[in-house]
Amino acid sequence: MEILTPSQLKEKYDDDWITPYEEIITITDEKEEKIELIEYHPCPIGSDWMITQYKQTSPLILDAKRDGNKHTYIVKNDKVELTLKPSYQAAGISEAQIDGDEIKIVHTGLAGAGVGAAFCRGKAKGVKRVEIYEKGGGSKVGKAAVITPKYKKVIIGLDDTDIPTEGATWTLANNVANEIQNEKGYRYLEHITCQLFPDNPNKTKNCVSIILVFAVKEDEVEDLITLMREKLHEKTLSDSTAFVVYDKFDIPEDIEKYAIEAKQSMKSLEEAQKLAEENNIRVEYVTGKGGLIGALAALGLYNQPEEYAKVYGRNKD
Repeated sequence: MEILTPSQLKEKYDDDWITPYEEIITITDEKEEKIELIEYHPCPIGSDWMITQYKQTSPLILDAKRDGNKHTYIVKNDKVELTLKPSYQAAGISEAQIDGDEIKIVHTGLAGAGVGAAFCRGKAKGVKRVEIYEKGGGSKVGKAAVITPKYKKVIIGLDDTDIPTEGATWTLANNVANEIQNEKGYRYLEHITCQLFPDNPNKTKNCVSIILVFAVKEDEVEDLITLMREKLHEKTLSDSTAFVVYDKFDIPEDIEKYAIEAKQSMKSLEEAQKLAEENNIRVEYVTGKGGLIGALAALGLYNQPEEYAKVYGRNKD
């Protein structure tokens, strides 16, 4: 076995057939039963081939998707033996383990997928080191462990920062998230605009709320929340700004149900407060309470991408 840091790997191996991944991030929650592996592929549109092969090959993979060059895998914290078959089951994850503040993902693949297992991934930003078991290339099997820091996912749903005459919640949320990333290094992963009930008489105009997602170390969570609260308080134009915080992979079913209802009808502050309390969802009132309704709905939509932008209600035009 050969153990190398990214800088050592770059110095020792600079062959033309090695294309480094851009960045690799590994995330878990308090249960540590599942790992979210995020890989930024080196090619402009990423690789649907990789997503398909990994899902077909590895029983550890619960879900996999591509969004541009961002590959996301939800992986069981476990270990299996893989059966590789050219073209049909050419690559996959054979082990995913959490060890203290590190996460180890073992990739196994044939030919080019084997090269990617160690050499391409090992040079990525975010990697601490690689353990190369088999080098791969040509028709050979490649197998390697990629070791990365353990991060925690923090999902923030927020709403109500603008007023009828000025402002835009989606832009303010994005700017605040980028400021936090630039100032503190907390990794800003996702920004999602969620369409809510279009016939809401209290809306500013389009009636949307926002999801922001970060990856941070365990001891950075409180600082992230404090920064979010302070920056929103400084920049918001509304007296009803609020956000919610959630740090688990699975959104409660009744929150998902509430979110769909919030796309189709009016919801009350009392219902939102009750649901948040029952599901132990942290609520932060920045300048008021009204924003909780949309913030909670945004959280409920997080694992329902087919619903983000869908419009319900009456079209009056």
